[in-house]
Amino acid sequence: MSNLNIKKEKNDAELLISLEGRLDTNTSPSLEEVVDSSLDGIEKLIFDMEKLEYISSAGLRVLLSALQTMEDQGEMVLRNVGQEIMDVFEITGFIDDLTIEE
Repeated sequence: MSNLNIKKEKNDAELLISLEGRLDTNTSPSLEEVVDSSLDGIEKLIFDMEKLEYISSAGLRVLLSALQTMEDQGEMVLRNVGQEIMDVFEITGFIDDLTIEE
């Protein structure tokens, strides 16, 4: 059974979402719910992926959806992206759309 821990920290118009575990078909709906219910008035959305071990196409869809929402109201940034996750972004071409901070 896959597991994903989602931590949310809001600071004015900035929202930090920290992900730990696996973002896949089973866990992406819970992230989608958190994202959808949290973006009102947010100008900067940050995903901290330091402890994210795996991302599937379902997880990528949630990120893309968040990105599309944030394009209208601010920016979205990914932080602490591990090599395995980075490889997925590169293979899928998502790397071109995402803003990734070291």
